[in-house]
Amino acid sequence: MTGWTGFTLAMGAFLLTHFVPTRPSVRSRLLAAFGRRAWFSIYGFISLAVTAWVIVAAGQAPYLELWPQVPWTRWVPNLLVPLAVLLAALGLPAPTVTLGGPRQPRASARPDLSALTRHPLLWSLALWSGAHLAPNGDLAHVILFGLFLALALGAMPLFDARARAALGPRAPVYFAAHPLLSLAPLLDGAWWRGTGLRLLPRAALALALWLALLWLHPWVIGVSPLPL
Repeated sequence: MTGWTGFTLAMGAFLLTHFVPTRPSVRSRLLAAFGRRAWFSIYGFISLAVTAWVIVAAGQAPYLELWPQVPWTRWVPNLLVPLAVLLAALGLPAPTVTLGGPRQPRASARPDLSALTRHPLLWSLALWSGAHLAPNGDLAHVILFGLFLALALGAMPLFDARARAALGPRAPVYFAAHPLLSLAPLLDGAWWRGTGLRLLPRAALALALWLALLWLHPWVIGVSPLPL
């Protein structure tokens, strides 16, 4: 199914699968039925499949231009997506990091990636989606990437509110040690000695992943991401 009908169905499935299972009452029942590990594996597969569907559906929707694609706009994702991939590579393998932030927020912790940001994966999604808005000015892709950007930015205060509720009076200590976004650790030699050097292998992995995505983009998406 193509056209606006296919895109609408894909968007509906995306919203349904990303909002209904996260409701506390629904989530608790699903965890009880499947178990934490099995449910998150199932949900991860469903989420990836629906996300792929909505991206393909956006490409098949009728082209309604809101702003033209000019050569310079392709520089935006080429400059920001490597940073998004880096944040994802640094944040995803961390045992205490979820899509929004730490699974079990602690009032204090040794400086690590969270000294840069407590939401590495949400910032990654925001950078990726926001960067793709510039060269994709047709209505379907503006809706698609605009939705991803809104979800990423909107989830940050939501996760922060949950962390405050979980920590109670310890919340100020936690938020002081885990900023929303800070570049100060990059200028701190102690942070580099304690954390930065340990993150270098993941940074190398991020570089390899970004180069792979760059190479695969024309084959998977059908359009070269390189500036013309």
